[in-house]
Amino acid sequence: MSADTSKMAWRNLWRNPRRTGLTIGAIAFASLLLVFMLSFQFGSYETMINASVRIQTGHLKVQAAGYHDNRDMRRVVADPSAVAKILEADPDVAAYTLRANGFSLLSSQERTYGGLVVGVIPEREAHVSTLKTLIREGKYLAADDMDSALVGRLLARNLNVGVGDDVTVLGQGRDGSVAATVLRVKGIFSSGLDEFDRSVVHMPLSYFQEVYFMRGAVHEVVVIADSLRAVSGVKERVSKKIERLNADPALVALDWNDLMPGLMQAIKLDLIGGLIFWGILIIVVAFSILNTFLMAIFERTREFGVLMAIGARPGRMTRMLLAESLFMTLIGIGSGILLGCLVTLFFQSHGIDLGGASELLRQYGISGRIHPKLSVVSALLGPGLVFGATLLTALYPALKVRRLTPVEAMRHV
Repeated sequence: MSADTSKMAWRNLWRNPRRTGLTIGAIAFASLLLVFMLSFQFGSYETMINASVRIQTGHLKVQAAGYHDNRDMRRVVADPSAVAKILEADPDVAAYTLRANGFSLLSSQERTYGGLVVGVIPEREAHVSTLKTLIREGKYLAADDMDSALVGRLLARNLNVGVGDDVTVLGQGRDGSVAATVLRVKGIFSSGLDEFDRSVVHMPLSYFQEVYFMRGAVHEVVVIADSLRAVSGVKERVSKKIERLNADPALVALDWNDLMPGLMQAIKLDLIGGLIFWGILIIVVAFSILNTFLMAIFERTREFGVLMAIGARPGRMTRMLLAESLFMTLIGIGSGILLGCLVTLFFQSHGIDLGGASELLRQYGISGRIHPKLSVVSALLGPGLVFGATLLTALYPALKVRRLTPVEAMRHV
């Protein structure tokens, strides 16, 4: 495209500043909205993932191979201190804790239910899990507790027990012997996850290892990384190092996606819904551009006829119209990206208060504010689609000029 064509296109652009301004404004608004919406969705996904992993799985778990599919008491991490040293040396590990699990019968004076008894280190668990903030009755476990327990809200209701009541535990130890004890309910938690609240009991790990004859072993080493982005790197490094331990049984590192595949499926489903909405928005903008250029050609048909009569080639006029479209699109998208990034950065810093839903979400360990996450993808993906759609839309009216004849064009009123 020559410099003369570009200059002419730029001058033509501002012959009708109101129409040009409205078109640029529409493109800018669509770009701004897409930048912010994508950033908001990515931020809400991160919030959802972090809230879920901090109740149950952590970002990463180190456990015996096959334990995730078959919760056999004998599939243990026999030397958790060796794994702990690996995690302490990793710069992207924010916190970790040890857990042991035993499926057992839980009985009160009136009722008996099956459930999962989890041995935890209270002071470490508080850095990995949000369960401490989800206590609705009683208190969280203390470092010197022995026969105390935290019980899920639905399980406590099913057993008809409250704070201070006793729960009898009957299960199988690691060596195949009978594991039995009586735990006193110190606290009742509500995570908002019915399956978790219906079946889980937490007790101190030291006492769990004594009751279930664990001989110092655990079933899981639960890890929280500095950020979601760091999880894949931590998993790769930890997997290589635990392989060198030559543990029996062999150890594996599983990330949150391996442990909770349903969560990623829910995110993908929500993302598909977002894509449909973005597509509708881009189509609306594209038709706006199409209408603008068709009107421009209609108003300037006589002008095009005069230009062709004095020797202007249709190809040059097509390039001129495409240049006008390109200028408007670049200005609109550039403005939209800039404003979208500024708006997103503001809310990324201050968060978006969800109003009446904030209190409900806090009950489940989710912050009452959602923080959008600006990234290169969220800043450029939506505007890039707008850019492609507007240029393709402008191509039709620009090519329409090639079919004009000088005589017919000059007769147009």
